[in-house]
Amino acid sequence: MHYTWFTVFGIFFIFMMSTLGAAIVFLFRKEISAKLNTVFSGFASGVMLAASVFSLLIPAMEQAHFTYGAFSFLPAAVGLILGGVFLVLLDKAAHPQGEHSSLQDRNKKETTRARHLFLAITLHNIPEGLAVGFAFGAAAVIGTAAAYLSALGVAVGIGIQNFPEGAAIALPMKSAVKENKKAFFYGVISALTEPFAALLGYFLAKSLLVLQPWLLSFAAGAMIFVAAQDLLPSSKIETAPSLGAWSVMLGFVAMMILDVALG
Repeated sequence: MHYTWFTVFGIFFIFMMSTLGAAIVFLFRKEISAKLNTVFSGFASGVMLAASVFSLLIPAMEQAHFTYGAFSFLPAAVGLILGGVFLVLLDKAAHPQGEHSSLQDRNKKETTRARHLFLAITLHNIPEGLAVGFAFGAAAVIGTAAAYLSALGVAVGIGIQNFPEGAAIALPMKSAVKENKKAFFYGVISALTEPFAALLGYFLAKSLLVLQPWLLSFAAGAMIFVAAQDLLPSSKIETAPSLGAWSVMLGFVAMMILDVALG
């Protein structure tokens, strides 16, 4: 029996779920109100914080244990810091000296926040895609139905997690680009990195496996940095001071349940 279709479906599924999540933006035709934007920013930051912990940092330390033993925290700690440093350097490259003062303008702040969010989730999609590719690459070597079913379970689990992540990038992006189609387009472009990473992981499963803890932690660092610098401050408004905090809590709980239940 040929199990190629298992691989094709698994890789397509992770992309499709991110795309469906981003498509939620079409449910909002008018400009998002301040309170609703607070909810989306808070929920997105909660999703990203939970994904960073349960999908990235904990698996990174578990995988690193086989190589680094008692120092399994090393890839997680170094990768996390490098992820934040990467975004800082990227921001400085995009905004040369003297340009940062103009970012006080609200629209430019939203554009910068949206760009950070796009980059962070795009980076996060790469190690997740690699994980799916590794699973199917190993299944191809083993060649049994059980191995392919196990790999398919990994793809389905990550795919379901991708739905809120797709929404988490498209909805805040709408506030920056002021257009549903563009916000959805950014969500799709970000999601495209995952199937390409999955294909790379499939063909280079053995040689890339040693880098996985570092890649996971690097993505986590980028996501936590964006949540701390851009999303959490945007989730606070004077008219409803607790609204953003509860949105963060709900986003974190929702993603934690998905990560743990499907992990």
